Amino acid sequence: MYELIQTGEQSYYIDCPSKIGVYDSDGQNVFLIDSGNDKDAGKRAYRIIKDNNWRLWGILNTHSHADHIGGNRYLQNQTGCTVFAPGMESAFTRFPILEPSLLYGGYPCKDLRHKFLLAQESNALDFMNPNLQDPRFPHELEVIPLPGHCFDMVGYRTPDGTVFLADCISSAATLEKYAVSFIYDVGAYLDTLDRVEQLEASMFVPAHAEASQNVRPLVKLNRDKVHEIAGHILTLCKEPTSFEKILQGIFRRYHLVMTFEQHALVGSTIRSYLSWLKEQDAVTVIFDDNMLLWKCK
Repeated sequence: MYELIQTGEQSYYIDCPSKIGVYDSDGQNVFLIDSGNDKDAGKRAYRIIKDNNWRLWGILNTHSHADHIGGNRYLQNQTGCTVFAPGMESAFTRFPILEPSLLYGGYPCKDLRHKFLLAQESNALDFMNPNLQDPRFPHELEVIPLPGHCFDMVGYRTPDGTVFLADCISSAATLEKYAVSFIYDVGAYLDTLDRVEQLEASMFVPAHAEASQNVRPLVKLNRDKVHEIAGHILTLCKEPTSFEKILQGIFRRYHLVMTFEQHALVGSTIRSYLSWLKEQDAVTVIFDDNMLLWKCK
């Protein structure tokens, strides 16, 4: 764990629960692609940087989930490096309370205010805003839009052909264990999978799956899982059904264990599925006795 693995002439990743990319821009200055899940991950990454006689020039966040920005603050405090984040992800990085608030749909109680869902804030620049351009951003990198998992998630392609894919695909083991991967926008996520399936690269580095030269089989596995879950939701909606009953049915189907955290994460995802299915004209809503019920068409 936390081993530095080279994938190209200028590209590396630190093997940890949420892989941290390393881009060596000139033999001396490096950029991290994400910073791990907490301060300890930041410390380990910084130790690797110093051991290789590099200087941390900046952090390129793919998105704002806590396991990808958790080391930002420590590294920024230690080095003064610039943190770059895309679009809305920069706001969530500066104000991380937005993340558990979004998941819960209101003020998050203490059960949801922990490092897994609530990172420490860091000063992030929105590199997608033309009014906030910073010369320190490595413009030789290709920014690849990967929306769906969250608002404005991106991947990065380095000059040697390594593509860092963030959270757009999960490993087979993760899908087997957790089944329901977090998705904010199901339609956008499926479009992203189609885009990733057509990408060419010397090496793909997903954050939560093994690095590989071919991710097409894993893309298909993730796409199939989305359609499988959607099918189960439609089955649960044969009769008018409340959201909580649908959520209970999904937890039972995949043998998941309900906790406050899982209720927020999986619950938010199932709401996104329901929104997508409604926009696909596959389900409708019925208001009965002051309850919102879902019914497949």
